[in-house]
Amino acid sequence: MILLLQIYYCVHYFFISNVHLSLFSISPQQLPSPKTSTHNSSNLCLSGKVYVYDLPPMFNKELLDNCSSLDPWSPRYCDAVLNGGFGLKAATQLAEVVPESLAPAWYWTDQFMLEVIFHNRVLKHACRTLEPESATAFYIPFYAGLAVGRYLFTNYDNKARDSDCEMLLRWVQEQPHWKRSNGSDHFITLGRMVWDFRRSGENGWGSSLVYMEGMRNIQRLVIERSPWDPLDVGVPYPTGFHPRSDADVLQWQDYVSTHKRTSLFCFAGGTRGAFKNDFRGYLLSYCKNESDSCRVVDCSGTRCYNGASAILDTFLGSDFCLQPRGDTYTRRSVFDCIVAGSIPVFFWERTAYDQYEWFLPGEPTSYSVFIDNNAVKNGSVSIRNVLEKYSREEIRKMRERVISIIPQILYATPQEGLETIKDAFDVAIEGVLRRIKK
Repeated sequence: MILLLQIYYCVHYFFISNVHLSLFSISPQQLPSPKTSTHNSSNLCLSGKVYVYDLPPMFNKELLDNCSSLDPWSPRYCDAVLNGGFGLKAATQLAEVVPESLAPAWYWTDQFMLEVIFHNRVLKHACRTLEPESATAFYIPFYAGLAVGRYLFTNYDNKARDSDCEMLLRWVQEQPHWKRSNGSDHFITLGRMVWDFRRSGENGWGSSLVYMEGMRNIQRLVIERSPWDPLDVGVPYPTGFHPRSDADVLQWQDYVSTHKRTSLFCFAGGTRGAFKNDFRGYLLSYCKNESDSCRVVDCSGTRCYNGASAILDTFLGSDFCLQPRGDTYTRRSVFDCIVAGSIPVFFWERTAYDQYEWFLPGEPTSYSVFIDNNAVKNGSVSIRNVLEKYSREEIRKMRERVISIIPQILYATPQEGLETIKDAFDVAIEGVLRRIKK
C-alpha cells in the first residue's frame, strides 16, 4: 500500500506540472496522508457533517467591510483581509527566494486571520450540510479575534471589549438547535491567543468571552490554547504559503529538502524592552556574536510584519531555527520555520509540545530540539555546543520529519481543499467532528 502511494504521488505530480520532480528523501511512512476524494462525501464524512450558522453580518462580514477600524493605528488590515484572509500576494517580493512556479501561492498573510480563512473553507467543505437536523456539529463563524482586537490596545472599558461577544452568544442561544445539547455540539475559531479572551478581574487584559455562560460547552479552535482547558484545541498559525494543488505541496517539499543550508542555526525576531530579562534580546546578541554559525534577522519594530523575504531566505539556509516564546508562549515563526524545512529549537515546552497535538508529531525529538531557557540564561548550556553535537545523519532524519509535517500545517487556497492531501483545515475539521461525535 505504501509503495502504491509513492507511485501515485510521483505520477500524479508529473502529469499535473509536466515537469520532472525527483522524489524528496522522505521515508514512505512520512508521506502526506491522502484524504478521500471530496467527490465521495459518504466516505469523507464518516464522522458526520457540519452546519454553518448564517450569522447577522455585524459578526463577520461587516467587520471586513469596516477593515480600517480593526487596527487603531494603521489601515493594514484592509490589506490583510484581501483574498479571503490570505492578504496581498507576495510573488514579486519573494521572486528570488522561492521557485518561480510557486511564487503565486505565497501571500503576506496576517497571523490573526484564522477566522476568515476557516469560514471561507467550511462554506465549501464536502461535509457541510444545509439541513441542521442532519448535522453532527454546528460552526459559529464569528470573527471574535477581529472584533475583540479593536479594543485591546486603546483605552476601552470592559463593556466595550465584551459587547460583541455577549450579543453573539445571545443570538446563538436563541437558535433552536442550540437547545439540542446546550452548545456541546457547537464550535468556533478564535484567531487570537486564547488569553485575549480570558480576562480575569476588573483590570485584566482582553475580553471575558471564554468565561461567559454561553461558552461553557463550545469547542474552540485557537492558535494558542490553554493547556488546562479541554475545550481548547490548538491549530497552526496561518503562514504565507497557500498551495493551489497537491503538486504545489510536493514541489515545495522537494525544494526545501534539497535547498543548500549554509548556517548551523538562525534566529528571526525583535527585542521586547517591556519584558524583564528579554530572552529574544539575548538571542539576538548571541547570534550576532556567533555569526560564523548563526544567521540573524533583527525584527525590532515592524520590519518583519507578516513575514519578509529575508526571514524565509534565512530559514531556508539554516539547519536549525531558534524559537523562543513570543509575547505569549507561542509564535507564528514556529510554523514559518517548519514550512522552510528548518528544525525548530524550543526553549519553553508550551511553545509547541502541548499546543498542537493534532498537527505535530507525538515524539518531540523526532522533529525538534529542546533547550531549557533557564540553562541558557545562567550560562550552563551553550546553544551552539548543543546543536553542533548533532551529526549530519541525525539532522537529515530530523529534517525529513519536519518536511513531512508541512502539508498539515498549511491552509490551502482552493475552498474545496486539495485533491488528496489533507491540510491544516482538513485536520482541524475532521478532528472536531470526531470529538463532537464521540
